[in-house]
Amino acid sequence: MEKAIFGAGCFWHVEEVFSSITGVVSTQVGYSGGITDYPSYEDVCSQTTGHAEVVEVTFDPSIVSYQDLLHHFWSCHDPTQLNRQGADFGTNYRSVIFYNSEAQRIEAETSLTLQDASGRHGCSIVTEIKPVGKFWKAEEYHQKYLARRKGKGH
Repeated sequence: MEKAIFGAGCFWHVEEVFSSITGVVSTQVGYSGGITDYPSYEDVCSQTTGHAEVVEVTFDPSIVSYQDLLHHFWSCHDPTQLNRQGADFGTNYRSVIFYNSEAQRIEAETSLTLQDASGRHGCSIVTEIKPVGKFWKAEEYHQKYLARRKGKGH
């Protein structure tokens, strides 16, 4: 199994996208890229911790490639919006890929270059590509949030 960490706006939506991919074994939402240990949702939303809302994806590379996950990442949000996605704004909603290996870094950078050159997004991509730091699991009520809300008027 391998892990990938993506930030693409509100982690509820991003988790739902990745959890539906064949070959993804598990997902969990959390925070990464900041300076505060054990951040809470309120801490991260204050934009003082430097953390982004992210999804940690555990996947079987014999079934789904990292490249396939990158494709879903680019498709599930607008990577040209700096520190926002739709109505959600702030550095905690930034577009970011945290890589776990040199191979992931190379694939992520190549993928970004190809996406940017394609003109598909209409503007320059602002997605950050950074080495993974500490992943802090979000509070339990955030885990699988949209999947638990299906059929409840959300």
